[in-house]
Amino acid sequence: MADTKTSTHISAIGTVMVAVSDQDRAIEFFREKLGFEKRTDIPYGNGDRWVDVAAPGAATTIALTPPGPQSEPGAWTGIAFTTGDIDAAREDLSSRGVDVDDEVMRMGDPVPPMFWFRDPDANSYLIVEGS
Repeated sequence: MADTKTSTHISAIGTVMVAVSDQDRAIEFFREKLGFEKRTDIPYGNGDRWVDVAAPGAATTIALTPPGPQSEPGAWTGIAFTTGDIDAAREDLSSRGVDVDDEVMRMGDPVPPMFWFRDPDANSYLIVEGS
């Protein structure tokens, strides 16, 4: 565990936000292609919606947000998912029609095997083999 010199009131990463052009299409992608759960879908404001999805049992959610002044679809999200079997995860996503890298990157120890995939808006995500 990391040694910290100062204390904080922050205890976890709760939600990360990803800009999408079509929230319904993004929900379908995360549910049908990735097997995520839709946790929240609440209207607010003038026709806006707050939508959260997450891997089953995960604490951190992904908010699927409309584009805004600080975010546009088609970006590197900085989000990395973990899997216990990188080859099976890549094959599964590929068989579901997800845009995945042609092969798993294997750089050798201590870097774990990994690959990138993209959602329908070309937002990119990393999957890393780990425990």
